[in-house]
Amino acid sequence: MLIKTLRAGLGQMIVLGDALTRPRPQHRSVEGQARVVKEAAGLSLYQFHACPFCVKTRRAMHRLNVPVALQDAKASPMRERLLEGGGKVKVPCLRIEESGKSRWLYESNDIIAYLEQRFAGIA
Repeated sequence: MLIKTLRAGLGQMIVLGDALTRPRPQHRSVEGQARVVKEAAGLSLYQFHACPFCVKTRRAMHRLNVPVALQDAKASPMRERLLEGGGKVKVPCLRIEESGKSRWLYESNDIIAYLEQRFAGIA
């Protein structure tokens, strides 16, 4: 019980710290941002709100100005979808829909590297 309370409190402190220190989003031309929005339509991030690795990933998405749909992996239908599609309930997990196929990318550093490689160079 004590551990659960500590975890919840620390999680909320992480979320508050993120809100207070969030990086500025990347500025792009109108055409460039429209391209990012179109390409990001096939992305979904399965995450827990207060998970430090999920916060790290969301900060990178904010910094890169990439609108990715967020899915709460604690909710039963999303948890089941994550398990069926990705093979494990582990967050953060980025679901990438391309050419009618789904790819599931785990690990915050791998997700951030993918987003930077795909979106950082769009002006």
